Amino acid sequence: MTTAKGQSERTGQVRYTYRLRVSSTARAALESQWVRCRWVWNECCARSMKAHSQGEACGPGELDKMLTRARSASPWLRAGSSVPQQQIIRDFATSRAKALKDIRAGLPQRQRAGMPKYKKKHAADPSLNYTRRGFRLKDGRLHLAGGIVLTVVWSRALPTLPSSVRVYQDGLGDWYASFVVTAISEPLPTTGRDIGIDWGVRETATTTSDCHDLQHAQHGKNASRRLAHYQRMMARRRPAKGQRASKGYREAQKQTAKLHKKITRQREDTGRKWAKKVVVDHDRLAVEDFRPKFLARTTMARKAADAAIGATKRSLIHMARKHGRELHLVHPAHTTMDCAQCGARTKHALPLSMRTYTCTACGAESPRDKNSARVMLVRAGLNPAGADRVSAAGPPVPGQRDPGIPPPGDGRIQKPYSFQRRSTRAAVSGSETTICGQPPSRV
Repeated sequence: MTTAKGQSERTGQVRYTYRLRVSSTARAALESQWVRCRWVWNECCARSMKAHSQGEACGPGELDKMLTRARSASPWLRAGSSVPQQQIIRDFATSRAKALKDIRAGLPQRQRAGMPKYKKKHAADPSLNYTRRGFRLKDGRLHLAGGIVLTVVWSRALPTLPSSVRVYQDGLGDWYASFVVTAISEPLPTTGRDIGIDWGVRETATTTSDCHDLQHAQHGKNASRRLAHYQRMMARRRPAKGQRASKGYREAQKQTAKLHKKITRQREDTGRKWAKKVVVDHDRLAVEDFRPKFLARTTMARKAADAAIGATKRSLIHMARKHGRELHLVHPAHTTMDCAQCGARTKHALPLSMRTYTCTACGAESPRDKNSARVMLVRAGLNPAGADRVSAAGPPVPGQRDPGIPPPGDGRIQKPYSFQRRSTRAAVSGSETTICGQPPSRV
């Protein structure tokens, strides 16, 4: 992973996750360690609520002292490694600080993170965090503090030495190791081409290039028959309240979870492959900053969830940062009402059934979603000429705007768009958000 000049370029941190082969001895040790960490978490919850009722402070320092006293008084707690126990205190402090920050900011109740709660014995899946002093890699195996040795299924090599690792168990009972490593940029050759991307439901992504449109894969719809079969099995075997589930119910529940996991991985794989193709073929990307959450309350909820717009968008942002491409997140307001050729806006909202956009000012006609994709380029200040529309002045020139397109910032968006998120570390600029190859400084 080097650049053209042979020098690696660091661009933040990422996670590399691998499957683990866990023996019966290692599984017993991991579960025993998780029991101790769960006790520490629940004790932090109890101490925090008690301190709040008495008006006292309860930060990470006080909780660390509590852990030191508990380990010295309890041989059972002292038998486990102190590294994951200290890390779960850090996780608790981070979660509590976020909840208090949301309360001070006056966010609505539905938007708050919520105070950390007790971890129940049969409801919380094991999750252990180890810092650099709590693990090591030797002969391809993962050695954890406390004498726990795990076999890692190395599907790919780590680019750099990991700084921490999270060992966790999913709902199916499989164990995984997630390493935090320094991300390395892989700049690609320049192409001189721009692309605009509009998200939708009929097509997951419509672009200004016909060969880069992402059709709806319908992974969930294709597996709906099998999913309904397992759900009917669960309905017939559903236990009464207070009774233990039968073996047939647990087996049907496991098959349902496996099918859901397969569908999720199919969606992620489709999104990653499409994002890599778009990033390889284009230098600058103008992407609609679409938030699909509101679709959950509409009649399009099922199809929108099957499209996985959010996961595909995250994959595109990650690929653009990894390969040093310039990416603009454009505010979605009025993108279906503006004309990409003259900049005029219709005076009424267009129905979703209308597939062709006709401008009332210049008379230009184009597919509705294609027009929206070109609007992304216009607002980002890029060249809107694409495979489905060639400028009258000839082929597009890299870095030069089409003279027939109005410049950005012509009053179409009244309020500047502000977008900040920890995962993207985006820099806000006017009515659009620019993400370059390296994560810019937070504003």
